[in-house]
Amino acid sequence: MTMQPDFFGDIAVPSAPDYAVPWQDLDARFEWIRAMRGTPQDPIHHAEGDVWIHTQMVAEAMAKLHAYRDCTDRSILYAAALLHDVAKPSSTEIGADGRVTSKGHSLKGAHLARRTLWRALVPFTAREHIVALIRHHQAPFWLLERDNPFELVVRISQTARCDWLAVLAEADARGRVCADQTRILDNVSLFVEYCKEHGCLDGPFEHASDHGRFLWFGSEGGARDLSRAKALGCGPEAFRSEVTLMSGFPGAGKDRWIAEHAADLPLVSLDQIRRELKVDPADDQGAVVQTARERARVLLRSQTSFVWNATNLSKRIRAQCIRLFADYGARVRIVYVEVPESVLHAQNANRPFSVPGHVLEALLDRWEIPDRSEAHEVVYVVGAEPDRLP
Repeated sequence: MTMQPDFFGDIAVPSAPDYAVPWQDLDARFEWIRAMRGTPQDPIHHAEGDVWIHTQMVAEAMAKLHAYRDCTDRSILYAAALLHDVAKPSSTEIGADGRVTSKGHSLKGAHLARRTLWRALVPFTAREHIVALIRHHQAPFWLLERDNPFELVVRISQTARCDWLAVLAEADARGRVCADQTRILDNVSLFVEYCKEHGCLDGPFEHASDHGRFLWFGSEGGARDLSRAKALGCGPEAFRSEVTLMSGFPGAGKDRWIAEHAADLPLVSLDQIRRELKVDPADDQGAVVQTARERARVLLRSQTSFVWNATNLSKRIRAQCIRLFADYGARVRIVYVEVPESVLHAQNANRPFSVPGHVLEALLDRWEIPDRSEAHEVVYVVGAEPDRLP
């Protein structure tokens, strides 16, 4: 799970004996670190100065933590510390009252980090751990102030190790100057105890079954409590069919996977329907999607298993499809396919109907990796080999 050393190049991850942070070398190597310089922060929460100063302090604070030094995958924690505020330069605004805000920087930072790490050839599992830590890095600060902290911590635990998230949050708190630092650190400690109490500190919260997990995440927020999490899916699971939903960029190898693993199943392909209807990928896709959904309904009504093949790169788009499949009692499997950027462009160029470069770039903006909360099963096929997030 450790990252390839060439992400940091010849710059060492803080290690024994002194655990020094080579900040100047990092600043010289990475443009996204230099971009933090001069980005202001609210002095109430960050009296230390700009995002560049804060990030250096967070990295140095993390290197001093025993939990970091004892971690077997320090490069993941270290990268998360360096990238946790990577989206602040593009998210920061100064209001009419002079207050500095950076709303949404955690989610935007996760998207930006995924793209940055993918292009740096960081291995898939390590990359997605880093991305998940960035996405949720503020959660330990205010988890117990939420109306339903259990729902949030269960959701977080599906993609991020909560003990590692606590290490990042502690470093984030210690790497700043603010009046409420003690309160923040107390909240991080409470977060650890809460996760430990519910059995999801160093792994995902486990539901009664895959179907129970699927039902729980698909239920209304008020129904996502502990008793329901333990009860759902305890009985026999009978499905009318199984739908395999493909996910991945054009040229990633979805068609190849289908040919090798699901050639005997009916196929609902949005690319194929576009060609039938003579719809350009850059034009409105309403008619294409409607035709695909109608064909899917015919198969679902007849209780026939099939493959739904499209890019399905955003969680919102996947959810629309999955709701349709679940309404007909189908078991849902997501197969996510990924290759390095250079391979992706080469394979896309060699396709009979290649996708323009600007369309691929637009898809990067809504690129979200499927996770356990979305389906009964998620299969990751990375570089033509199966991979699995713990």
